[in-house]
Amino acid sequence: MEPPSSVLAEFKQRTVPSNGEVAKGRTRIVLVDDDDLFRESLQQNLADAGYEVSGFADGASALAYMAGGGTAELILLDWKMPGMNGIQVMREVRERGVDIPVIFLTVLSDQMYEEAALVSGAVDFVEKARSFSILRKRVELILSGAKAQNLANDAEAGETVRRGHLELRQDTSRAFWKGQQIDLSLTEFKMLRYLVSHAGKDVRYRELYDLVHGKDFVAGPGEEGYRTNVRTFIKRIRQKFRAVDDSFAHIENYAGFGYRWHDDIGEGGGDVC
Repeated sequence: MEPPSSVLAEFKQRTVPSNGEVAKGRTRIVLVDDDDLFRESLQQNLADAGYEVSGFADGASALAYMAGGGTAELILLDWKMPGMNGIQVMREVRERGVDIPVIFLTVLSDQMYEEAALVSGAVDFVEKARSFSILRKRVELILSGAKAQNLANDAEAGETVRRGHLELRQDTSRAFWKGQQIDLSLTEFKMLRYLVSHAGKDVRYRELYDLVHGKDFVAGPGEEGYRTNVRTFIKRIRQKFRAVDDSFAHIENYAGFGYRWHDDIGEGGGDVC
């Protein structure tokens, strides 16, 4: 399959460093895609944009690179690949305790694929047909947001938050409810922590979305398409808590605005996204 014309049009003949050495001050990106021409084209464009890129034709090779001490600040990951698909690769990365932002690059445009990617822990889902300039802007926003979040996490590291039956262990990003661990993804943990830190206050959809993508990131259909992504995450968080406690109702919806965490639940606790 030939890569989208939008990528080929911006292709420039330039050799990309492949010895694993990162120039001082340059950001390392891991690119995983089984389409050789698309991968090489995008790799060249990213290099011209100032990034150091390690390209791999399959998930196993990328995982071997990281297992061998290879580093990156962002992973660009194809969805459909022989052997391990993109979702399987990302899950393996997360199971190894590697917290690197992941952007899916795919020809699959159906919303169910986007939701599956985000719920699994990706920070974005970009169609391959989009121009390189759009992808580059998203990469820049996500990297800047990740750096800001890392600074905030460092300031809070080691603190354990306890609120009623809830316990948040920030050093390991683990949540517990009534003594039982809730298996949250890192993104879900961040959203929960943010809601709890603003308990009793209404938190806007946009605030929660920015935790995933970084400030001012735009995605989804329409001007407020990001709300769909936030609703998907909140739905998953509720389901995971209710698997432990079916009476859980501490995350309420403020229609048209966002969500709030309530310590004391009265009658009619919000539950509609």
